[in-house]
Amino acid sequence: MAGQNYSMVTEFILVGFSNFPRHLLPTFFLLYLLMYLFTLLGNLLIMATVWSERSLHTPMYLFLCALSTSEILFTVAVTPRMLVDMLSTHRTITWTACASQMFFSFTFGFTHSFLLMIMGYDRYVAICHPLRYNVLMSPRGCARLVSLSWAGGSVMGMMLTLIVFHLTFCGSNVIHHFVCHVLSLLKLACGKETSSVTLAVILVCVSALMGCLFLIVLSYVFIVAAILRIPSAEGRHKTFSTCVSHLTVVIVHYGFASIIYLKPKGPHSMDSNTLMATTYTVFTPFLSPIIFSLRNKELKNAIKKSFQRKFSPLSS
Repeated sequence: MAGQNYSMVTEFILVGFSNFPRHLLPTFFLLYLLMYLFTLLGNLLIMATVWSERSLHTPMYLFLCALSTSEILFTVAVTPRMLVDMLSTHRTITWTACASQMFFSFTFGFTHSFLLMIMGYDRYVAICHPLRYNVLMSPRGCARLVSLSWAGGSVMGMMLTLIVFHLTFCGSNVIHHFVCHVLSLLKLACGKETSSVTLAVILVCVSALMGCLFLIVLSYVFIVAAILRIPSAEGRHKTFSTCVSHLTVVIVHYGFASIIYLKPKGPHSMDSNTLMATTYTVFTPFLSPIIFSLRNKELKNAIKKSFQRKFSPLSS
C-alpha cells in the first residue's frame, strides 16, 4: 500500500435497477410493493391468529411466530431501500447505513435458517418420540431454542459485518446490486487480506447454512422411517401432513438460494442477476405465509374462524 494514493470510500452507489428501462421501473415497483405489503400482512395475520387462538398455543406455532417475526424484519431491512432506489436517481448509501443493512440482513437471514432447523427438530420429536414430546418441548425448552436461534443469528451477523467492514474500501464505490450484498461489496475492497476474508466469509456462510440443511434432512430421514412403520395409509397421510408446510418452505428457501448462489458462471446480464436476486430477498418471504396458511390445515381453519368471528353478522 505504501507509495500509492487511494481515495477512501465513505459512501456507496447501489446500481441495482439503474440499467433497467425507465418505463418498466414503475411496474416493477408496484409488483414488489404489493409483494412487500402482502409479506408483512400475511406474517402479521399468522402471528395474530396464533396469539388469539388458544388451540394454537403449541411449540410448533410458537416457532412459526418466531419465523414470521424474522421474515418481517428481514423484509423490512432490505425491501424498502430497494423500492425507494427503483424510483430515485440518487442511489447512494452511506458507509454506516450499508454496514447496518448488512448486519440486519445477515442476522435475520441466519435466524430464519436456524428456526427452520428447530422446526424440523420439533417435527422429529413429535413423530419419532411422541411420548417424550411434552418433556423435550416444554415451554421453557422452546423459549430457549428460539432465544438461541436469535442469539446465533445476531452473533453471525455481527461477526460477518465486522470482518467485512474491517477491510479498507478504496477506488470504485459502485455496488452492482440493489442492497449491500457481501460478495458485491468485497469486490470493492483493497488490500492483501481481501481474498482471505472473502474465502472466510464464504466458508462461514456455507458451513452454517449447509449445517442447518443437513440437520433438517437428517430429521426427515428419521421422520419418513417412522411414518413408513405406521400400518394404515390414513395414519401415514395424517402424520406426514403435519410436516408438509415446513418441508415446502425449506425447499423454497434453499431452492431459491441455490439458484442464485450456485448458478454456473456465464455471460449473465446484470439485469438478469438483479431479477434472480429478488427471488430470494422478495419472492421467498412472500411465499412463506401463503404456504403456511394454505398447507397447514389447523392454521387455515383458525384463520377462517377468526375472520368469521370478526366479520360475520351472526357474531353480533
